[in-house]
Amino acid sequence: MGNSTQGKTFFGHPPGLFTLFFTEMWERFSYYGMRAILILFMTASIADQNGGLGLDASNAAAIYGLYTASVYLLTLPGGWLADNIFGQRKAIWYGGIVIMLGHISLAIPGSTTFFLGLGLVAIGTGLLKANISTIVGDLYPEGGARRDAGFSLFYMGINIGSFAGQMVVGYLGESVDWHYGFGAAAVGMFLGLIMFRLTENKYLKEVGTTPKAKEALAESGESGNSSMLALGLVGVLVAFILILQFTGVINMNSIVGVAEGMGYIIVAIAALYFAYVLIAGGLNKAEKLRVVVIIFLFIGAALFWAGFEQAGSSLNLFAERHTDRFFGPAGLPAIVAWLVGAALLLGLGYYWNEYIRKRDDLIDVLKVITAVVVVGLALFGWWIVDSISGGWEMPASWLQSVNPLFIIILAPVFGALWVKLAARNMNPAAPFKFGFGLICLGLGFLVMVFAARLVVADLPETARVSTLWLVMTYLLHTTGELTLSPVGLSMTTKLAPKKFAGQMMGIWFIGAALGNLIAGLFAGNFDEDNAAQMPDLFMSVVMTSVGAGILFLVMSPWIKRWMGDVE
Repeated sequence: MGNSTQGKTFFGHPPGLFTLFFTEMWERFSYYGMRAILILFMTASIADQNGGLGLDASNAAAIYGLYTASVYLLTLPGGWLADNIFGQRKAIWYGGIVIMLGHISLAIPGSTTFFLGLGLVAIGTGLLKANISTIVGDLYPEGGARRDAGFSLFYMGINIGSFAGQMVVGYLGESVDWHYGFGAAAVGMFLGLIMFRLTENKYLKEVGTTPKAKEALAESGESGNSSMLALGLVGVLVAFILILQFTGVINMNSIVGVAEGMGYIIVAIAALYFAYVLIAGGLNKAEKLRVVVIIFLFIGAALFWAGFEQAGSSLNLFAERHTDRFFGPAGLPAIVAWLVGAALLLGLGYYWNEYIRKRDDLIDVLKVITAVVVVGLALFGWWIVDSISGGWEMPASWLQSVNPLFIIILAPVFGALWVKLAARNMNPAAPFKFGFGLICLGLGFLVMVFAARLVVADLPETARVSTLWLVMTYLLHTTGELTLSPVGLSMTTKLAPKKFAGQMMGIWFIGAALGNLIAGLFAGNFDEDNAAQMPDLFMSVVMTSVGAGILFLVMSPWIKRWMGDVE
């Protein structure tokens, strides 16, 4: 058992997973909570009682795209610093501190502190994000199904944090003050840091303390000329951007132009890297074909995230401007809210007592934390019913919490489905799953086409449609995510030539960065003064994603053949 001690466990897993689970949960609380209100804050009028930055949609969305793309791009230097200088544990600690300082800066009114805060959060997340997942893997040196189960539990923590962050930060930001929301994100990261510091030595022991660069280099057999290669790549990219600027393809004098320039840079990095690997990488024919498969997966993933990450941009703006989020007044007597709260407390309390408190193998502090969660959920149920009774408008950002909620519910279902299909030798190939995931994404946006048409039909009146349109969209998007995302990450590690394995993981993050950037730039087209264009904009996403999905399905036999013996 990797890094486990006799006695107390985290639901049967090494106690170190307790430390990583709650550290990552609070980090995701802060990240997704802040992201839920980011574009809403930027587009909120300065003159409003809860005033924002007053930016138009194009500039706000470009900033959103630059920020979310930077988070993924900075995981590359973050991973390098951990491998060569800090070690994973120190990288997590320093990254968490920088993230917390970033959210504190965001909580201070002012455009300077706002942009400083975004930069700090992106840098800190780059340090923390990839390295904490690495340590999770180190807890299971034996690998196997137990390791997969550990990652599934860790992934559950990510989505619990995401759900809670969007609820808490979203409510405070929209209903009280934007800066209170950013402050709540800082508190979340602070709690994660406290949890990490108090438990890391006890539960993680020596895991993640030593930089791995020398042993990794020795095992991979990679040459030592990567620094010169990187410098040469930077020089080519600078020249490339200057050419685009002087020929008028992009305009780096505007924030939208900077975002577009970054998109060209990301595409150029990927293209140059893949060309280098295929031409000068010293690969045999089978390895080259597998790299071609990775290129297909890279393109498919970038297209998927470009649509999926609209949740925080265009779909968030749609939720704020065009959905009916008002509930009540139900006129219920106050006793009903108290009864709901009491029922939740009794029901969840019974479950906690039977399945958590009575377990002697669980870490003691885990029992206390879960008891607090039970009380919190009961109070939340009471508050919701009491609010609806008097008439209540749900924050627009809350609709983003539907995705992590669906993941928590559906992830075990999909996991069991793949196992069952594999037992019958019917598990679909990776390219088929990619195609299915992209089609689900497109169907989700097809739902939005119909919702947008209902809005346009009532123009020039301000029309608001049911929130169920977005709920159905997020259900389809979550189905696509559960089909595509785990498969893409796993196949990249399996298909990558051994001496390029680490770099190919970096390329996967670059694909996510490109998708996030495109998501931001696309949302910039949502001009509030020209709402009639919304159906066509959503339909363009439908055509692109469904078309790409069908292409993956059609090419699946050839792609599978190129994969060789990789399953």
